[in-house]
Amino acid sequence: MAPNTRSRANQVQLMPNEKDRHPLMSDSDINTIMLNGAQISLSKLKRAQKFDARLYYYAEISVYLEVSLSRGAGIADDTRKELEKIHAEATHYHMDANKLLNILEK
Repeated sequence: MAPNTRSRANQVQLMPNEKDRHPLMSDSDINTIMLNGAQISLSKLKRAQKFDARLYYYAEISVYLEVSLSRGAGIADDTRKELEKIHAEATHYHMDANKLLNILEK
């Protein structure tokens, strides 16, 4: 056998496994993504100057919360609770900004 030729057994061992070729997200990854996405949306909501922009970011946070309620999605209970807190904060901020906007318009 030539020095550069490998046997079938060696080729199988050298082939990357399925996870190496197509990395899958673990449960902890999806939890991190959900929390970071909601935090980013909350930050943008707080900086938004227009009602439509605030509503958009509030809706994004609502989607993160709704997705977290899906069973079997790999979302941890701690993540769900944290998303509920972010959603509550966003709700209060959005409502307060709307009240202020209504006062200024009068």
